[in-house]
Amino acid sequence: MSNFSKLSARDRINTLLDDNSFVEIGALVTKRNTDFNLQTKAAPSDGVITGYGVINGAPVYVYAQDASVLAGTIGEMHAKKIANVYDLAMKCGTPVIGLIDCAGLRLEEATDALEGLGEIMNRQALASGFVPQIAAVFGKCGGGLSVSANMNDFVFATEEGKLFVNLPNTIKGNNESKCDSSSAAFKAECGEIDYVGKDDVDVLNAIRELVSLIPSCNEDEAVAAESTDDLNRETPELGDVIADAAKAAAVIADDNAFFEVKKEFAKNMVTGFIKLDGATIGVVANRTALIGEDGKTAEKFDPVLTVNGMRKAFTFVNFCDSFNIPVLTLTNAEGFCNCCLDGEKRMATAAAKLTSAFANATVPKVNLITGKAIGSAYTIMNSKALGADMVFALEGAEVGPMKAELAAQIVAADGDKNAKASAEETIKAQISAEAAAKRGYVDAIITADSARKNIVYAFEMLYLKDEGRPDRKHGTI
Repeated sequence: MSNFSKLSARDRINTLLDDNSFVEIGALVTKRNTDFNLQTKAAPSDGVITGYGVINGAPVYVYAQDASVLAGTIGEMHAKKIANVYDLAMKCGTPVIGLIDCAGLRLEEATDALEGLGEIMNRQALASGFVPQIAAVFGKCGGGLSVSANMNDFVFATEEGKLFVNLPNTIKGNNESKCDSSSAAFKAECGEIDYVGKDDVDVLNAIRELVSLIPSCNEDEAVAAESTDDLNRETPELGDVIADAAKAAAVIADDNAFFEVKKEFAKNMVTGFIKLDGATIGVVANRTALIGEDGKTAEKFDPVLTVNGMRKAFTFVNFCDSFNIPVLTLTNAEGFCNCCLDGEKRMATAAAKLTSAFANATVPKVNLITGKAIGSAYTIMNSKALGADMVFALEGAEVGPMKAELAAQIVAADGDKNAKASAEETIKAQISAEAAAKRGYVDAIITADSARKNIVYAFEMLYLKDEGRPDRKHGTI
């Protein structure tokens, strides 16, 4: 099969699932509306193929819209078939994967089509946090359907995929030639798409990889793979790539494999999955440099928390906590971004949501301070105060309320130069990782060489962690 294949709806299902595992449901279902002479148009399966199968042995439910049938539009029966897949998935505790290629609502069916889309959205809301939901956009996904797509936990797309609420040419002051706001690349940069593949096969293979990393529902755990990697493997190369958290996560991971999500969005924050001794771990990490394949720094970032970075992190932490996936943080932050007024408008809200996500998460939580952990940014990034079970710090890491030079100016504001210099030296000693360890805020100071084994064994000891929370319907932050 070509690496640049454009597949049919049925071929997409067969490529996604293990060989000969697909069982179709509702193959004979078709439209029943007769307005606008709709009865004269053939609509096999009403433009959507639904059923179930397995991915690497794990059961999943799947639906694939068929753009060759009424442009894949959503009508009454089309929607009922998708809603039925969700109903079955929730009964069985099984992920739902939607392969989207749709021109929107079937206008000939008017409010029947609109009601059908609402039924799908209702099922998605009920399934959220109970079974994983994955969408993949292969063609058009517009209007209300784009809202439905983003109700999934993860959204994949091919480079040719189009995801939009409003078409570019309908947006005031814009057109497609100026900015194609419906393109997969644009949506990935905005954080609405988690993974962009070059073609159908690339996207479907990436979904298979993701499914192998996550559990089937919130009552299960991700299937542990048999690891052949040495649990005591030293990681001296960690020090060379610590600025690029994606590469650092790969160094720590089994077989150096890291599955990154939302790669193009808020690059100063890294999110994704690794395996440690075969068990899935979610990674949230601050990044200060993007290192290319040639080993050279391609892009630099300040060690600060940004609105988009925190948005990216708290949605990921919430997913991990919902599906019992332990969380590892690599912390290197000395404050909040002050680069623009627009960011300041939303900064406190984003910070509050990330704080709440870490504090509410009951899964095992391990923090590795790789550089600076200063001020409220340190507190927010999975600190002991928010419930981190184990906190490690690399040698030379800094932990404290403020940079030493700034703190000295405040503490010795009325003193002379000698007083300020003395205050700065004192404060430097106070913000060392050693000082934090003496107060129990850091459990151990470790070398880069020993990072992997320390983290692996910390998670293994936390495997049976059981932590309760107050009885409530849900939080409001």
